[in-house]
Amino acid sequence: MEFNFLAVLVAALVPTIVGFLWYNPILFGNAWMKEAGMTEEKIKGGNMVVIFGVSLLLAILLSFFTHFLVIHQMGALGMVGTEVENALPSYGAFMADYGNTHRTFGHGALHGAMAGIFFVLPLFGMNGLFERKSWKYIFINAGYWTLTLTIMGAIVCGWV
Repeated sequence: MEFNFLAVLVAALVPTIVGFLWYNPILFGNAWMKEAGMTEEKIKGGNMVVIFGVSLLLAILLSFFTHFLVIHQMGALGMVGTEVENALPSYGAFMADYGNTHRTFGHGALHGAMAGIFFVLPLFGMNGLFERKSWKYIFINAGYWTLTLTIMGAIVCGWV
């Protein structure tokens, strides 16, 4: 099973694109700024080259890991424990039967959404509670990551 590095790179652009829309004042930008205690001055005071550059590197890591979240065959590959050429014949038979099963945009989107709801939301919820953030703040951020992971999962899984 080979990684589709082009899909990884395209999916890594999703957090920036969705973030531009999600945190825009037209959608949730104003509410997020209020709930986060953010001001225009704070936003303009950051080094945007560093912020976007590091964010892109982190998005590439996230996109790379998304393969393991949305593609079932990665689990079978992980169980081989050796080079594919040295795997037992049962691995080859499994891949012959199920090599492209569930490799669709919809299936990737489902697993991406599940990661957002069952992984990201609890993390943001726990942090937000201890940081004394509002549920509005928690849901804005968790909603962004759920949508982002849904799209990333669709790209990574469906782009065979």
